Amino acid sequence: MWKVFQRYRALDPEARKLFWRTVVLLPLAALSLRLRGFKKTREQLQKKLPSDSALETIQQGTAEKVQRICRMVKAGAHYGLTHPTCLEESLVLWYLLRRQRIPARLRIGVKKLPQKFEAHAWVEFEGVALNQAEEIHHHYAAFEGEFPDVPGDKP
Repeated sequence: MWKVFQRYRALDPEARKLFWRTVVLLPLAALSLRLRGFKKTREQLQKKLPSDSALETIQQGTAEKVQRICRMVKAGAHYGLTHPTCLEESLVLWYLLRRQRIPARLRIGVKKLPQKFEAHAWVEFEGVALNQAEEIHHHYAAFEGEFPDVPGDKP
């Protein structure tokens, strides 16, 4: 436990803020998904984001921002109050990246096994899955496009 506390203290203030934001957002996302469903949860998050035209072009330092946000979401998922599903974690990661005007994509894929049907969610940036330790997402047939934007969000 002491090592965990020391690692936390070594974080800069911005990383600490991201960590706590993640710790709060993960259970809220889980609750919203259970009560309101995926579509309404995503729409609510989408409303709080800058418009797609405000997404930044890939600049120097963007990769470091992406890595920092990914690390803090992973830490929040590990040390937070809940054990989030891949969808909850991916929604929060996607939301935090897009709030920073980073053009991330939320992806969902499915696969059929002999006795069951499985789904998986992940976030991609520049075609690379971010919240995956391995290439797990390659075992799922991803839906082609990104999910449609909120109606009326664009002129």
